[in-house]
Amino acid sequence: MPSIVFVFFAYLIGSLSFAVIVSKAFGLEDPRLFGSKNPGATNVLRTGKKLAAVLTLLGDAAKGWLAVFLALKLGPAYGVGEAGVAAVVLAVFLGHVYPVFFGFHGGKGVATALGILLALNVWLGLAVLATWLLATYMWRTSSLSALIAAGFAPLYGFTILGFNYLSMAIVLLSLLLLWRHQSNIRNLLSGQETRIGGQPKPGDSPPE
Repeated sequence: MPSIVFVFFAYLIGSLSFAVIVSKAFGLEDPRLFGSKNPGATNVLRTGKKLAAVLTLLGDAAKGWLAVFLALKLGPAYGVGEAGVAAVVLAVFLGHVYPVFFGFHGGKGVATALGILLALNVWLGLAVLATWLLATYMWRTSSLSALIAAGFAPLYGFTILGFNYLSMAIVLLSLLLLWRHQSNIRNLLSGQETRIGGQPKPGDSPPE
């Protein structure tokens, strides 16, 4: 029962769409109505408000970190074990992707996933972040970098955490990220994906 409570609240925390919240606070257009229509930092940046985009990025990462941190620190006292924490990992991510407060229309989860990984293990999160930064430096394509980082995350997870419920949750998290980037994968295969600093092309769908 305690695990269910933690999972439930993790989903609610994940459902706080900071792209929508920050946009309303700044008096900006709802990010679900323009650009890629994905409520995430990349789309908020299209408004030209860099501070709003940064706050969205930090908020989405922070909620992933907070939900998992609370489960790790408070959960054991209530009998929440490793499997329960793994369920929290998936719940907060699914909350971001399908937020109950915003019509189940959420972002792609890159920032939230990073926050989750940092909460599980700082070195794990930093390894994934470093992979993303290196891929970005090499190919200058944000979505490709996110896909590469998602691909390496399970390997880092098994290496650092071992083979357990948490590392298996990371595998599922990576698969969900890949699934959420289907449009980006199509654009990459067709050569239509926009490089960082480039002009958006018709049909582009940046990672959120």
